[in-house]
Amino acid sequence: MAKLAVLTLLALLGSVACQTGGYGYGGGSPTPPITYPQPSYGPPAAGGLKVGYYDYKCPGAEDVVRKVVGYKDAGVKAGLVRLFFHDCFVQGCDASVLLDPTPANAEPEKVGIPNLSLRGFEVIDKAKAALEARCPGVVSCADIVAFAGRDASYFLSGRAIDFDVPAGRYDGRVSLKNETIPNLPPPFADVDRLKQMFAAKGLDAVDMVALSGAHSIGRSQCSSFADRVPPSGTTTSDMDANLAASLQRQCTTPSDTVAQDAVTPDALDNQYYKNVMSRQVLFRSDAALMTAADTMGLVRASAYFPGWWNAKFAEAMVKMGAVANLISKQF
Repeated sequence: MAKLAVLTLLALLGSVACQTGGYGYGGGSPTPPITYPQPSYGPPAAGGLKVGYYDYKCPGAEDVVRKVVGYKDAGVKAGLVRLFFHDCFVQGCDASVLLDPTPANAEPEKVGIPNLSLRGFEVIDKAKAALEARCPGVVSCADIVAFAGRDASYFLSGRAIDFDVPAGRYDGRVSLKNETIPNLPPPFADVDRLKQMFAAKGLDAVDMVALSGAHSIGRSQCSSFADRVPPSGTTTSDMDANLAASLQRQCTTPSDTVAQDAVTPDALDNQYYKNVMSRQVLFRSDAALMTAADTMGLVRASAYFPGWWNAKFAEAMVKMGAVANLISKQF
């Protein structure tokens, strides 16, 4: 009984690391409410989150996160952008993607197939530890994930993309592997399915195309686009022939990885859209953006006007960050 009481107390109070506690709080988050709103798949929560939320609660909190992110290499930074997306699309932006397996929950989101290649967990924990030393029990892991996604975008874009991140999220209590595949857009999705999956989160086609630009950074396993790469010596693919030939050489096993954007692999920029237009993209979901008039127009606008895309990407990141949150202001 004593051991059970200790475990219950730890689940409620959390710990310094964001990855502990299968169903409990990720660590050091604001004191959880007694009751919780049910996760929503509708429009983003309007209000509740606030820019400068920690200005008085934990001055300099966002600077701490930016400093930690700034020291990481481009691959880890790309992983942080992806981590934010994967967190928000399953149970909302509540840091539930961080939770490790426990005896109480052996299969959290982290072990879902789409999440097995996620990176950046150690960055979140390092930032959390620094913030716990400064302001114990104040800054939630969910807000750290959001700040880190913004800061990674800032560095990878050469400081061209920067935006205020509304904060005030609670860390989620529920993390389930079986919710990852139904909620995370797969690399083989057609444009109608993409629109439906983004619309379910309150995000429109403009947001969808803007956020797809994150495929200008990071790497992908060859298994994710094997359906688009023809067997060696053949050319039966809608992919650019030179790219297909290069991938045939690089992908000797399904677990091999390649840059998602071979032109500017470490830069978050509008090169992705030029690649889409020239059929030099990896995923079927990328190529699908040219199959509908509205998304095709957005691709072209993003390719021709980089400043416009920078602004739309920033707007979409903020909008995504408000999806189905547990918002402290509500309680």
